[in-house]
Amino acid sequence: MKQILKYSAAALALLCLAVPSVTADEGMWLFNRPPTKQIKARYGFDITPQWLEHVQKSSVRLSSGGSGSLVSPNGLVMTNHHVGSDMIEKLSTAERDLLKSGFYAKTNADELKCPDLEIVILWEIIDVTDRVKNAATAEMSSSDANTARRKMMTTIEQESKEQTAMRSDVVTLWQGGRYHQYRYKSYTDVRLVMAPEKGIAFFGGDADNFEYPRYDLDMCFFRIYENDAPLKNEHYLKWSRNGCADGDLVFVAGHPGSTQRLNTVDHIKFMRDVQYPLSMRTIWRREVQLATFMGRSEENRRIAEGDFFSMQNTRKNFSGRFAGLQDPAFLARKVAAETKLRAAVDANPEWKAKWGDGWSQIANAKKLHGEMLVRFAAMGGSGLSLGGQLITKARDLVRNADEALKPNADRLREYRETARSSFELGLFSPAPIHPEFEIENLTAGLQNMGELLGCEDPVYLKALDGKSPRARAEELVLGTKLIDVAERKRLYEGGKAAIDASRDPMILFIKSLDAESRASRKRYEDEVDAQEREGYAKVAAANFEVNGEDQYPDATFTLRLSYGQVKGYVENGKDIPPFTNFAGLFKRSEEREGKYPFEIPAKWQAAREKLNPNTPFNFVSTNDIIGGNSGSPVIDKQGEVVGLIFDGNISSLVGNFGYEDVTSRAVSVDSRSMIEAMRKVYDAGTLADEITGSSRKPIEAGSR
Repeated sequence: MKQILKYSAAALALLCLAVPSVTADEGMWLFNRPPTKQIKARYGFDITPQWLEHVQKSSVRLSSGGSGSLVSPNGLVMTNHHVGSDMIEKLSTAERDLLKSGFYAKTNADELKCPDLEIVILWEIIDVTDRVKNAATAEMSSSDANTARRKMMTTIEQESKEQTAMRSDVVTLWQGGRYHQYRYKSYTDVRLVMAPEKGIAFFGGDADNFEYPRYDLDMCFFRIYENDAPLKNEHYLKWSRNGCADGDLVFVAGHPGSTQRLNTVDHIKFMRDVQYPLSMRTIWRREVQLATFMGRSEENRRIAEGDFFSMQNTRKNFSGRFAGLQDPAFLARKVAAETKLRAAVDANPEWKAKWGDGWSQIANAKKLHGEMLVRFAAMGGSGLSLGGQLITKARDLVRNADEALKPNADRLREYRETARSSFELGLFSPAPIHPEFEIENLTAGLQNMGELLGCEDPVYLKALDGKSPRARAEELVLGTKLIDVAERKRLYEGGKAAIDASRDPMILFIKSLDAESRASRKRYEDEVDAQEREGYAKVAAANFEVNGEDQYPDATFTLRLSYGQVKGYVENGKDIPPFTNFAGLFKRSEEREGKYPFEIPAKWQAAREKLNPNTPFNFVSTNDIIGGNSGSPVIDKQGEVVGLIFDGNISSLVGNFGYEDVTSRAVSVDSRSMIEAMRKVYDAGTLADEITGSSRKPIEAGSR
């Protein structure tokens, strides 16, 4: 914790947080608003529209929460092992733990079909700002205007779906300053091709997470199928023969999840003083609970390890961000930037009349948010998420039955028609559900509810129904039939009548709490979200007027382009070279006496003499990334793969709030290590050949 605070404070002192001041290699840029001028000025390189389109249509997003890319004309997708680990876990059994042993399908017939993975490719972007904003009129209240905009977003998506048959999402950018429609090609027949052992994919474990140097083969490969055959895709990224070198210009195309760089000072203070302390308390508590559950048996470890890793990662990530929020230097720079922008608005009577109250609207919204946050969180947020898969499926069945009776535009956004195929994929997933883990998760959720609401709260007493949290969780999990896919389909197809007639304890539990949860969500949307969107739309308009529109919005888990260079850094007076190699892997293990999590898998030990010890393994670059970029390809000027993003270093954790390139670095697997490992460790030469086909010609990218 002290180490994270130390590095975060040092990094934050260097941040330039004034929104319009894009410096160095900063930016998570929209593909329809690329940073062509910045790249030309800094690197003398021209990006062509053809290059951008090719990279866009070669990039993918996975429903498991990460990024990826097509790397062959046969539907082959590259991403991180930790992005694919949820699927790998679902495809495993107690007798065949694929996370532990790894997996490689030597033929298409051996590839394993994933139970509920969706991969989408961004095909088209359309600016629909005017249409969404014009849905709200001047005489509407904030809440009515917000509802009108949401309805219009749903209408646009539905019209697009009917016209194109593609998935369509209207994305809110600049927190309400702009609205863009993203059309996607969607694929749900996805199969696992190759994944190394977790021991090498996450070598160093939590100790090395968000650190550098690193020695991780954090990769895995899936294949998209269409009509029961491998997808024949025109766009895919070729593989660089020579990789990258110190100082090279490199690009990252991926889906950064969420940043808060445009937040106002009052919003930042709310996060620092209210939101993050509550989140950290829950994260620490849950990590300990998962560790305890895993310690009870080897099978418990297997079924909970993915959740435990995710919670460890979240804890370390949030700790770094929280340390940044607590640093006075960060807030001082944020205040200075906001003061400058507000002064420009106040100096112009017309601007002040149109936009001057934007900041106070956001401040009022966060005050109200603070009043409802604890209760909102205790109820599982807007989604009534109290722990476990069965609760989620019961909630979706109950809410869908109610929402399906409404006009499409009036429904909760997650139950709109254009989201139905993705919704059904998750609801009817045949992936295993483990009752003992469901009981553990729901128990933890109920305990957390009592801790936050107080054990005499009427809603909490209703949730427990006279029992202890564990006894109630056991009653619900062991009594429900929702573990059976057929039963979920029966209730879903039967609609409202089937749900009303159901005596399933999990369905009844959700119904008993849903009115309170929906009321809490509606209050948040009407009183917090509505004011925030109006306020941020005004702040964005003022910012565009004062500083121009050559800017990038906060991350929204949509496709973005970042640029940077391969570059080491100095930490505590010590030079950190940009590359590690295979020799360093074995040295690192020997330094830690080969003890967990520094054991080297048996296949690697057996292949040690065949491996070139100088093969570059991991490298760092100045690319601007954040969570969600995991699995993004790192490409050179020719659009060829030179690496695979899998992490950032400690200093990069402040990237949620601002960018600096002195010590903050993105961490990638080197393309050369992937091929070397495939050929010499995993006997996966066929896969390596598919990726590195010698007849391929790179698309023309531009000129120096």
